[in-house]
Amino acid sequence: MIGEALTFLKNHLNAQLRAQAGALPGDSDEDKVVFIDGDKTEPITFKLGAVTLLLINIEEEKVMRQADPYLRVSEDGASYRGQPDILMHLYVLFVARFKQYDHGLSYLSRIIQHFQTNRVLDHQRAPALSPRIERLIMELRTMPFSEQNEVWNSLRTTYLPSVLYRAKMLAFRDKDVIRLPVVDAVDAEVSA
Repeated sequence: MIGEALTFLKNHLNAQLRAQAGALPGDSDEDKVVFIDGDKTEPITFKLGAVTLLLINIEEEKVMRQADPYLRVSEDGASYRGQPDILMHLYVLFVARFKQYDHGLSYLSRIIQHFQTNRVLDHQRAPALSPRIERLIMELRTMPFSEQNEVWNSLRTTYLPSVLYRAKMLAFRDKDVIRLPVVDAVDAEVSA
């Protein structure tokens, strides 16, 4: 599901960037949002002339838990027992590497503008979203300089213009749920 979410973001942004008017001089029809080349990870290299989408962290959401995390209620009202959902946040770094510095900044600006306008990506706004993913909420994150330094040192490369987003709420759900019996009546006797 993580791969589906990242692939969706890459394809969604490429479609949006192609649809926007005002292509930069020298632009081609190639994808502008790409993944890193899996063969070039030591040290990591970013594709020239593109914005690279890079997953830098996965975090579990622990605040938004249900009162009874083992209880599920289906659309028809039936109750089920299963393992609690695991809600995940993906920290996605968009790194721009272009020959002309301002082109990279322009693409990052377009991505920021798109997520500002379309903060929630659901099936209504983004029909290409996997049916296994209910929605992605894109939240701009700002890292302090010390954390930025740690990220770029761990990537073993020099700093490039970049922006960090948290894609919220991937839900991993238990598929082996047990249907609970329906309670039709309660028989209670009160003794004095």
